[in-house]
Amino acid sequence: MLERGRSVSVLEYPGGVPEDGLPAVLSDPARLAALEASGMFGSAPEQVFDDLTRLAKSVTGAAISAITFVGDERTYWKSVPHLPYGGAEVWQNGVGESFCYFAVGAQGPFVVEDAEKDPRTAGHQAIGPWGVGAWAGFPIVTNDGHAIGTMCVIDEKPRQWQPQELETLAVLARAVCNEVNLRVSLNTAHSALNTAQNALAVSKALARSLQDSLLPPSLRPVPGLDAAAHYLPATGEVEVVGDFYDLYRARGAWWTAVMGDVCGKGTEAAKVTALARYTLRADAGDHLSPATVLDRLNSAMLAQRAPRFLTAVQATFRVTPSGAAGRLCLAGHPPALIRRADGRVQQAGVPGTLLGVLPAVRLTDVRFRLAPGDLLFLYTGGACEARPDPDGPRTDAPMFGEDALARALAATHGMDAAATIGHLTGVLAAHHGGWASDDTALLALRVPPGAPDGPGTGVEPAMLG
Repeated sequence: MLERGRSVSVLEYPGGVPEDGLPAVLSDPARLAALEASGMFGSAPEQVFDDLTRLAKSVTGAAISAITFVGDERTYWKSVPHLPYGGAEVWQNGVGESFCYFAVGAQGPFVVEDAEKDPRTAGHQAIGPWGVGAWAGFPIVTNDGHAIGTMCVIDEKPRQWQPQELETLAVLARAVCNEVNLRVSLNTAHSALNTAQNALAVSKALARSLQDSLLPPSLRPVPGLDAAAHYLPATGEVEVVGDFYDLYRARGAWWTAVMGDVCGKGTEAAKVTALARYTLRADAGDHLSPATVLDRLNSAMLAQRAPRFLTAVQATFRVTPSGAAGRLCLAGHPPALIRRADGRVQQAGVPGTLLGVLPAVRLTDVRFRLAPGDLLFLYTGGACEARPDPDGPRTDAPMFGEDALARALAATHGMDAAATIGHLTGVLAAHHGGWASDDTALLALRVPPGAPDGPGTGVEPAMLG
């Protein structure tokens, strides 16, 4: 067991190891000042952090996940979802009573596959109380390079951590870093109070969206519009999918609707989905041009060496006295459809480059307006590629196709968003007979009838810098 005055193993730490066997950096005044500035000392659990630990547990299959912040004598627990919160005095332990200080001391990842046999941890007093068979963690690092905490996962039995599991854990640890660093920046910023509050709200929403990235989220209501969405996974596929959609307030009166289709499925697709949703939400408040936001997502994917490419469509809009108006951009995605109040269906969007492959992409914003009774419809490729089971009785039936989808949408004339999505879901199910060849996501936004007509309905190109 580790006690002050006894080292359990020989480890190389920046700054050396004093007589008590703990890394000297733990007592570094600059590091402790950075920890104090983070505001995490003894703070209560928050949903934004619990979402990330639950996601880490889900992706790695570990028994325990945690986010902790490490002082010179105490380790403070921020998120340990499997334990009930017992107050600040209970949610902490001695710094030597867990493995968290290892990653902080090393200022890098610390991975143990068999805690009892690994010479760095053999005999450590945390093994029994925490049930540590295997442990993997990444430090939480401030903008100025101080490691102040750890995001980790723990298994009761020895195990081999897979490279993709460690990569995902690293991504989530960076998300914690971004959340903490943004809070610190906001506390010291000279921007207006409203700007700081909006940025913090966006940041919290972004971190929460990482958990939701494994499955499509519930839609947030938009005042003045009705909205509905539906997701159907491909028949026989795993739950971790690449299709995603989102609807959220971008800035002030502006809202954003986005839909994406990540190539492939499983952990790799989930990582890209999380990166995409986090980046899109982060930039939506700063840029009202969907083309700019999608271009920034492309740069982020290349910088993070995202293992999958994706297609996306994004619409940024605001509710007006005459309906709704905004801009829409396609990034390798099927065109959006607008169902007019009189039943006519129009395509919206200029074909653009898919994301995550090329450093320079071609993306074009198109303006659109919705009058009372009009509906904007977004969908992924599974909707227009629906076809019956190739091993079933209708092997000669064609794919559903974009024209068939447009006709089905026209047949929903007069329906609200929920009824429209319900009707289209039924039409697709009737066509493929219950066998979905690909994931399918549908999203509809409608301006309720009754508002006064406004000028200039339609779509038009709008090149925005």
